[in-house]
Amino acid sequence: MISPAVTQFLQALDPASREKILAIKNPFQVQALLDEMPYVGEERNRSPLQVMQDRQCHCLDGGLLGALALNLIGFPPRIIDLVPQPNTDDDHVLAIYQVDGFYGAVAKSNFSGLRFREPVYRTLRELAMSYFEVFFNIEGEKTLRAYTRPLNLMAFDRFNWSTHEQGVSVVTRRLYSLKPIPLINAAQAARLSKMDERSYHTNMMGVNLEGLFKAPAH
Repeated sequence: MISPAVTQFLQALDPASREKILAIKNPFQVQALLDEMPYVGEERNRSPLQVMQDRQCHCLDGGLLGALALNLIGFPPRIIDLVPQPNTDDDHVLAIYQVDGFYGAVAKSNFSGLRFREPVYRTLRELAMSYFEVFFNIEGEKTLRAYTRPLNLMAFDRFNWSTHEQGVSVVTRRLYSLKPIPLINAAQAARLSKMDERSYHTNMMGVNLEGLFKAPAH
């Protein structure tokens, strides 16, 4: 079922952008759409329409566009949040989909390893854990600690999340109110090693340094 918000989004697009997004036929092409846009590290959360107009995004507004595009090819528009250790890193939004009951994801990220996942994961926990080893901060610390249950964006259609920032604000408030589900316990977290130098530099390739997490000032 196509969300009414998605129909509204299509009607608001310019013809070239509409043709581009309607040409998408599978989740990998959704990821390609997100990949071609520059990553911007800013507080503003654009609507999918504004992302298409500005041709730039970060993980949250890119995740919304990803969910919308997945809906266009037959998947429910659902997102989850990957939650880090507080004050060590940014969270990360995934647009999820299922094929034959197995989970996959598309995502916009500053890090190459935090993007597409094939639909081969039996549970959301498995999917979330596939990001664990490459979810790290500038210090090389592995920071992923939890994930959330899926949020179906169709529940927010009346707020026009696909075309207006005010609607996106409603979605984000709800997303960040969801109770995180732990992936590891405190003892496991205390034993974590840092990224080795080779893995660190490999996964930092192409990163926009201006978009990296900045610890809050004390």
